[in-house]
Formats: sequence, structure tokens, C-alpha cells
Amino acid sequence: MKITRSLVISLCLMVLISALYRIMPNRPWGFAPQIAMALFSGALFVNDKKWAFALPLISLFISDCLYQVLYTYGLTPIQGFYDGQWIMYVLFGSMTVFGFLINKNKVGNVLLASLAAPTTYFLLSNFVVWASPKQGFGLNRPQTFEGLVLTYGDALPFFKFSVIATVVFSAVLFGTYYLVQQVNARKELA
Repeated sequence: MKITRSLVISLCLMVLISALYRIMPNRPWGFAPQIAMALFSGALFVNDKKWAFALPLISLFISDCLYQVLYTYGLTPIQGFYDGQWIMYVLFGSMTVFGFLINKNKVGNVLLASLAAPTTYFLLSNFVVWASPKQGFGLNRPQTFEGLVLTYGDALPFFKFSVIATVVFSAVLFGTYYLVQQVNARKELA
């Protein structure tokens, strides 16, 4: 892929807008664009993996910084940073791998990845929450199978909106990219 000034500006805007959207008040919990960004970045930067992983993690970090500032000033009950958070960053960054598997020409692959990535994140992140009560994640569920099921049950509302958001934002990102590619191809032919 050719890195142009307009591409860099577009990617910076995408990171900033998604970070700001994530801290927007009254949005449904879990309805955020970061997993879709991880998929899009993975598909877009197949040959430059450092950027594929960096873009969604930078967006997540910026929004966590903003959350921390709001929390510090008493404007939100949500902390931006907490003990053990690095584990969630690793899990979140790993969702980019699903983007590497997407063939940009196939809508079905984007849809499948849009379902698989948030499902995988849901299963892994909530397992970590359940298995790591001393890491500061705070649910204090018993270290039993029933406790694991309770932990997954606690997170179901987040999961539903995470899947919906990933499908919606993936459609926007991949769809926009496809349309821009089509317009650029027409300009080159003219």
C-alpha cells in the first residue's frame, strides 16, 4: 500500500474520532469502534504489522487517558487506568490478527471476522477477569465453574453491543475504504 499524506491524515482522524467516541457519555456499554479498527488495521497493513497493531492500541490508549482525566476531575466513575490493564491491551491487540485473515474483496470474510473477534475477546478477557481476582479487575467471583459462568453472564450486555458495534463500524470502515478505492481507480482510468 502506498502511504500518502491523505492516508496518514485519514488514519490519524480515525484514531482520534474513535478514541473520542469511546468516552462519549450515554453510549451503550461495549458499543465502540476499537475492535473494528483492529480488524481494519490488520487487513489494511498486512505487510506493515507494527502499524496494524499500533493504530487500534493508540486509539484505546488515548481514550483511556481521556477517561483518566475525566475520572480525576470527578466527571466519570470510570477509571482510565487500573491494575492489570496491560493484559487487556495484549488481548485487545491480538484482535488485529483477525484482520490479517480478511480478504478485502469478500464481504463474508469481513462479517465472519466481525463476529469472531469480539467473541474471542469476550471469551478471553472475561476468563482473565475471572481467573485474576487479585489483578484488580474487581468482580470477586468464586474460582469455580459457576463463578466463571457468572463472570460471562455479567459481561453479556457488553458482548451484545460489542458484536453489533464491530459489525457496524467494520461495515463503515471497509465500505468507505472500498468506495474510495473505486473512486481512485476511476480517476486513474480517466
